[in-house]
Formats: sequence, C-alpha cells, structure tokens
Amino acid sequence: QVQLVESGGGSVQAGGSLRLSCAASGRTFSSYAMGWFRQAPGKERECVAAITRSGFLTYYADSVKGRFTISRDNAKNTVYLQMNSLKPEDTAVYYCAAGSGPNLIIIATRYNYWGQGTQVTVSS
Repeated sequence: QVQLVESGGGSVQAGGSLRLSCAASGRTFSSYAMGWFRQAPGKERECVAAITRSGFLTYYADSVKGRFTISRDNAKNTVYLQMNSLKPEDTAVYYCAAGSGPNLIIIATRYNYWGQGTQVTVSS
C-alpha cells in the first residue's frame, strides 16, 4: 500500500512558476513508476509527465514539453513537478500517481495509487 500526498499548488500569474511535490509513504517508493496528471473542469484527466522508477526515463505531454520537469528523489520518497512559464490553460487539479513496473506509464488506468490532488490556478 502506498499513500501519496501532493503539495505546492496555488495561484500564480501567467509566466510564473510553481513546484509540486508528492510525498509517498512506505519503503517501496523506488519500485514504482510515477506520474503527474491533471484534470480541468469538463475535461478528461491527462498525463502531463511520467518518470520510471530509476528516474532515467521521462515522458512529457506536448502541451508542457520544455516548460515542465519531472524528477524524483528515491531517498526522500518524493516526486516533483517543476512548472515554469505557466499558462492559463495549465489551470487544473494536479494529481500524482504510482504504478508498478519498470516502464514509463502514461495511461491512468495502469496506475495503482493516487494522491488527493492539488489545485493550480494560472491567471492571465
């Protein structure tokens, strides 16, 4: 069992930055692939970034490529999402997720555990 707690969300003006953190419980964090998803009102949940359990491979949605960076610190049981050059269309609830296996996971249904979400609001 893994429990995930996100933090770092908030309100920011367009062009600003935020850093999301997701702290995981348990001693098996390094065995999980991790992902960051977002869901805006009336839209489907989408994967914005993912990282393998080793941290060697990452994935980014086209909409955030070059602006967002996912990273993890297995010693601290934490995964991060650095978000720069934020746009109003980045406004959403952001969730972190943990999934079993060595590969990148970008499909929501393949993740086993989810955090409660943190709101990110970007104003123009």
